[in-house]
Amino acid sequence: MNKKLKVGIFLFNEVEVLDFAGPFEVFSLPEKDNEKLFEVITIAENTNTISARNGLKIVPDATFLNHPELDILIIPGGYGADEIEIKNPVALHWIKEQHSKVQLTASVCTGAFLLAECGLLDNKKATTHWMDLDILAKAYPKITVIKNVKYVDEETIITAGGISAGINMSFYIVKNIFGEEIAKFTAKRMEYDITI
Repeated sequence: MNKKLKVGIFLFNEVEVLDFAGPFEVFSLPEKDNEKLFEVITIAENTNTISARNGLKIVPDATFLNHPELDILIIPGGYGADEIEIKNPVALHWIKEQHSKVQLTASVCTGAFLLAECGLLDNKKATTHWMDLDILAKAYPKITVIKNVKYVDEETIITAGGISAGINMSFYIVKNIFGEEIAKFTAKRMEYDITI
């Protein structure tokens, strides 16, 4: 049995639902020879139930202190990212620490603000939700903010635009790791139209 790549998705109160649920779905489905290719783990600062945007409740799989080693880290956005967690030094330290260990860090929507606050996007190109592009550029002038794209690939960091763009980005990652055939078949299972 091949080692599954571990995908950790950061959860926090007021996280945008599709920002984490979209990537969760994409990474949960790919298979080869009836073996799952990824193991997806939701991670929060503690074990408390998370209250996402609009009231969806989620119980995280693991915490900052007990999650397994990750291969890919996903940082979703939402009000909880750019208004709450951006002021949480524990979360910011954890993101920086994980980025130094994983093969790839990816953000969705305003999750880019958390990467920016950690200094991880300095001197890089990045994107975020269209409503927040100018805010990101003004707040973090070392970032070259790219508009009108679904995602921006900077090798060890990928940033996706708003909400559903995280799905496109996730398929792009699957394609880069396991090839176009697996990515396209996964998209077909989801009945999701992709151009990758």
